[in-house]
Amino acid sequence: MRLNELEQVAQSELEHLLKKSKAILKFYDEEIIKRAFWRSFYSHQNQFRASGELYYKHPLAVAHIMLDEIPLDSVSIAAALLHDVVEDYKNYSIADMEVEFGKEVTIIVDGLTKISEMFANREIKEAENFRKMLLTMVADVRTILIKFCDRLHNMRTLGSLPPHRQVKIATQSRDIYALLAHRFGLFRIKTELEDLAFKYLNPDDYKSILKKLNELHSHKNSLEEAIVPISNILKENKYEFEISARQKGLYSIYRKIIQKNKELNKLYDIYGVRIILKNADPSACYSVYGLITYRLFKPIPERFKDYISRPKKNGYQSLHAALLNGLGQVFEIQIRTENMHLFAENGIAAHWRYKEGRNQKDANIDKMIEWVKELLESDESSESFMEAFRMNLEHNDIYIFTPKGDVRTLPKSSTVLDFAFEIHSQIGATCIGAKVNGKTVSIRQELTSGDQVEIITSKNQKPNLDWEKYVVTNKAKSKIRQSLNEDRRKLIEEGRLIWKKSLTKKNLKTLDNENDCLRIARFCGRPNTSELFILLAEKKKDVGVILDEFIRKTTSNEERKFHVEPLANKHNTELDGYIKKVSNAPIIIDGSVNGIAYEYARCCNPVPGDLIIGMVTKAGAVKIHRRSCKNVNSASVVRTNRLITANWNVNNIGLHHRFITSLRVSGFDRMGLTNELTNLILKSKVNIKSISLNATETAFNGSITIYVEDLEELNVLVANLKKIEGIEIIERDAVS
Repeated sequence: MRLNELEQVAQSELEHLLKKSKAILKFYDEEIIKRAFWRSFYSHQNQFRASGELYYKHPLAVAHIMLDEIPLDSVSIAAALLHDVVEDYKNYSIADMEVEFGKEVTIIVDGLTKISEMFANREIKEAENFRKMLLTMVADVRTILIKFCDRLHNMRTLGSLPPHRQVKIATQSRDIYALLAHRFGLFRIKTELEDLAFKYLNPDDYKSILKKLNELHSHKNSLEEAIVPISNILKENKYEFEISARQKGLYSIYRKIIQKNKELNKLYDIYGVRIILKNADPSACYSVYGLITYRLFKPIPERFKDYISRPKKNGYQSLHAALLNGLGQVFEIQIRTENMHLFAENGIAAHWRYKEGRNQKDANIDKMIEWVKELLESDESSESFMEAFRMNLEHNDIYIFTPKGDVRTLPKSSTVLDFAFEIHSQIGATCIGAKVNGKTVSIRQELTSGDQVEIITSKNQKPNLDWEKYVVTNKAKSKIRQSLNEDRRKLIEEGRLIWKKSLTKKNLKTLDNENDCLRIARFCGRPNTSELFILLAEKKKDVGVILDEFIRKTTSNEERKFHVEPLANKHNTELDGYIKKVSNAPIIIDGSVNGIAYEYARCCNPVPGDLIIGMVTKAGAVKIHRRSCKNVNSASVVRTNRLITANWNVNNIGLHHRFITSLRVSGFDRMGLTNELTNLILKSKVNIKSISLNATETAFNGSITIYVEDLEELNVLVANLKKIEGIEIIERDAVS
């Protein structure tokens, strides 16, 4: 098809989109949708999807899904049409888009582009991807809403991709996007994402359930029989309403079969009746429930759920109840107002309001953004972030009352300690127990919906490592870890002071350097100096005893430091026969300007500016060490006369390559620390070879391998790194 023919087809598609937008959108701007459509069309005109379809039809489909599922405004439709333009069309930048479409559209598209880039980079951990994705929501919540529509269209067309990509995208859609859509109250999108993922991830179970549902007539018939008398009694009482039968999603049915360990025909809430009351206030829902249960069907009290007086965290409101018909069959009924139904179907999008092109404040949107911010501001490490993220999405709510009657919503399985931190961080940190419904219980007591809880505190209480076992909320875990990190920092500083005072008292100031401190830490079985200082601060071992044992044992093992410089300065004629001459070297060995064959020792990696010394190998070459290196300070090496003087040839260093060295870093883990550390190094003149960081629950450690010109450049870098919040120890280390 020629371009002009394609343009004619596209013009027809645009007219359909405009007609639909005008009918649905409250705030309609035809001009911006037109311009966005043609920008998308021409940017993607030579691109095709895996299915062979012209690519511009994908953003067009996303725009239609927006209108069907999350009808917001013309800006959102324009952003949906443009969401892949910057990523796929290299001649068009974000700056170009801002000039053409303005800042509002550009912020949304930029957020969507960044999300796409995150998932294209497989080296970035999943947790960091979702941190960044959530950050885009804070800038403009429409970004993630458009992303839902984009993902839904990808899932609807997943059949054209190879199996390995189907599995990856379907898993991500089920485990993240569906849960997030549920958190935003987008029930239809959540259900369709789950069902489509189920189709690709469990195809046999999917087909089996679909087949059984088609064969299941008794449930459908009982619902149809129930709808007639319900409709009659509502008409009799002058209610305006809509009533319909509804079916659970296939994946939801599958999960129920697994959880209940029952056959599908033994589940009685697969189908249900939904009543939507028009032009009614919330109290009408209770009246209708009373009519139905008094006049028609017997209720099952333990399966009554009131989400009107106690909405779900995503704002969902409705009455849910289980009823018995005359044959003893159980069916579910939902009763809600028209406004409640609008929110149940469209979630946060139902609260989206624009006035004169500007966003009005809305409590539901603000509440959702606060949830995102709270999750982002936690100090979760990458390893635990996704667990916390999923837990925040997956939980069922329980409702807990304060002594004054205020209600707090918590996830199922929350404990007294979770509730204490929900009230206030300080109350949580000093909690020693609680009175639950008047009975004194421990901080570990699990709460149930309806409990009244009074927290008991003590000024002598403080969090400990075991507390993380007793909480499920991200907020409680985060505050516990923050407290533990602060306690740890104080212990390190206290231990460092004890260490320095003891070295002064014993006249061992020569040991007050990073290399010897690390050696003594490892001598005590501690991985780094931070752990040594904590050991001292907690009085678990006396520093005097440690130093005495270290000096005694290293002396007996011929590992104590020796002052080797006088010996090294002597011209050792015994070595002359083994040394091979080389020219133009940056090292002057044994006073020879012509140079001697050598290599840099990997155990200490000297750089220009370090005090250095040479050690002759059996092959007749020389290894250049830092003078502080333990491998040249042992008594056994000194007695062999293998040491030889070495100095930097300052006139020739500039001709040499940059020097490799490694730093060992440790400190307190926090969100964004890795990015801050990496960015600082990249902004300096230093070249990075590798970075390896490992985080525990409260701390991190790792190594950075870099190329530097000299010690001065290295020292400047170390000084800047020490300014980063959370970094406590930086030590020179070997490179493997």
